Amino acid sequence: MRPEVPKKQFTADEFLRMGEAGIFEPEARLELIEGEILEMSPIGKWHAACVNRAAERFITKLAGRATVSIQNSMRLSDTTVPQPDVAVLKRRDDFYKKKQVSWEDALLVIEVSDTTLRHDRNRKLPLYAKAQVLEVWIEVLKRHLMYIYRDSGPQGYRTALILRPGDKISPVAFPDVIFKVEDLLG
Repeated sequence: MRPEVPKKQFTADEFLRMGEAGIFEPEARLELIEGEILEMSPIGKWHAACVNRAAERFITKLAGRATVSIQNSMRLSDTTVPQPDVAVLKRRDDFYKKKQVSWEDALLVIEVSDTTLRHDRNRKLPLYAKAQVLEVWIEVLKRHLMYIYRDSGPQGYRTALILRPGDKISPVAFPDVIFKVEDLLG
């Protein structure tokens, strides 16, 4: 029987300093999830198109009201720094130059899932809820639907909705902004 080799658990500060120091390859797609550095799946064409589509829609509709961040790090805790596909953040005049984006800045997080649904729902979603991220949308490309999660708490999100093409949705933080599901999924 092989002895268990202990893993090195990283902190958010260590992970972010490594990124700033250039330790990771520039193209590396990495997240820190509960102290572990995980490599993210490569982005396919449909995934990229959905991220680009969401970016355009949100930037157009929320110009001057929020900052739309695309595939950038967000600190959830001392051991977790995911890179959501899209994050709608509280607006800051410095565009977060002087502050690391964290859970308290997030008004909405969107994960686009083509091959990562299990990871997004079972591993990342509870971490977003625990950090009290207001709202999370998961675009499920293969099923052509969206999971909407609201009302975060330590035990998870208390509200979960499933939307399909033909349905409409507004972010909790911006009830006057309406999106059609098909406008986001393509």
